[in-house]
Amino acid sequence: MNDWPEAWSDDNRGGRYGRGSANAQPEGARVMRQVRRGSGAPPGQGGGGYGGGPGPSAPPYGGGVPQQPSYVDGGAAPGYGNGYDSGYNTGQVYGSPGGPGDPGGPGDGYARGPRPAPNWRRRIKWTAITVVTVLVATTIGTYFWADSKLNRDVDLSKVIDRPETGAGTNYLIVGSDSRAGLSDEQKKNLHTGSAEGKRTDSMMILHTGDNGDTLISLPRDSDVEIPTYKGSDSGKTYEGTGRHVKLNAAYAEDGPELLVRTVEFNTGLHIDHYVEIGFAGFANIVDAVGGVEIDIPKGGMKDTKSGADFEAGKQTLNGDQALAFVRTRYALAGSDLDRTKNQQKFLNALANQVANPSTILNPFKLYPTMGSGLDSLVVDKDMGLFDLASMFWAMKSVNGGDGKSMNMPISGSTGGNLVWDKAKVKTLVDELKNDEKVTVSGN
Repeated sequence: MNDWPEAWSDDNRGGRYGRGSANAQPEGARVMRQVRRGSGAPPGQGGGGYGGGPGPSAPPYGGGVPQQPSYVDGGAAPGYGNGYDSGYNTGQVYGSPGGPGDPGGPGDGYARGPRPAPNWRRRIKWTAITVVTVLVATTIGTYFWADSKLNRDVDLSKVIDRPETGAGTNYLIVGSDSRAGLSDEQKKNLHTGSAEGKRTDSMMILHTGDNGDTLISLPRDSDVEIPTYKGSDSGKTYEGTGRHVKLNAAYAEDGPELLVRTVEFNTGLHIDHYVEIGFAGFANIVDAVGGVEIDIPKGGMKDTKSGADFEAGKQTLNGDQALAFVRTRYALAGSDLDRTKNQQKFLNALANQVANPSTILNPFKLYPTMGSGLDSLVVDKDMGLFDLASMFWAMKSVNGGDGKSMNMPISGSTGGNLVWDKAKVKTLVDELKNDEKVTVSGN
């Protein structure tokens, strides 16, 4: 029995699935096929209604059946013009052989082909460029940061009647007893006292050159003549009277400029750079590098004046202990010469620790060390970071055995002052001026 409305049979509907076909085998699914409207009706369907030609009887609803659009795959129905092939029913979509996205056939770019192999050469190149850029930027930033922290307070242009410059470079390294930066508790623990102003607690000449580096301690009790000099603050010229004093008195009288003038006058050696560090700065640098290992001589060391109290043998000293060690004098029978040897020993070990790769390559140690050291250093106006680095490397060289450390040659004493051996001092200075290997030995 036909359930369709009157005059709507399977024949009227045609055999196409989707138009009411009763066909048991539907045609393949199609999506968004090209729509065409032909000028004539498909076979088996009249052109009646909407201006069509004669055809089957119209449905009872009147007006005839509108001409239906034709969905054409791979060809046009008769009378419908050219068809459009979507390629869907042929399996040639999304990477099918010969279809779009097929690397072996024509493709329209909708499908993704095989992932290309990574260009490792290009990646390595850009990684290297990035790393180098970061390193350069960090180095430049660190340089300007460190350079800005140097206290360039000493003006060597105020020093008059200076000796001629020789070969190599000569640094005058001074350890002062300045209490600046120390709390009352630190002064008590370090046994520094609370004296105002500052005096030189140690003085050394470091010569750097092509024939080995030489570190020469100048005992603070050395007998020297105060020459004619120009006041560092007043600019007034003070004529020399031939008076003799202990070397550290020159610093106490008119500061670094007079000390440099006195050293140059009594030695004949040109001083190129001046470096000074106080008690607090010294202790802070030692703490920043994690302490310095020192071999305490047999019998140990105990000095109530400096606070030193050490057992014999190798041990790592912190900042407070290091300061007590380099200031110890009375544990050494009151000898200033023995104390200068300990100072050389410790400063060499400290320089070796600062210039060690474990410090330089470790930013968590390098920056605190640089911050502590640079903040507490007082240098001359012409001193640069490279000059400072050269000084530390030279001290490390001396500690490593590639250089020489010694005291200024002493011939005796007068009035409690140590008298230099003039003949040996002259030979020593001539060798340093000419950057020759030092043959003179000190006390």
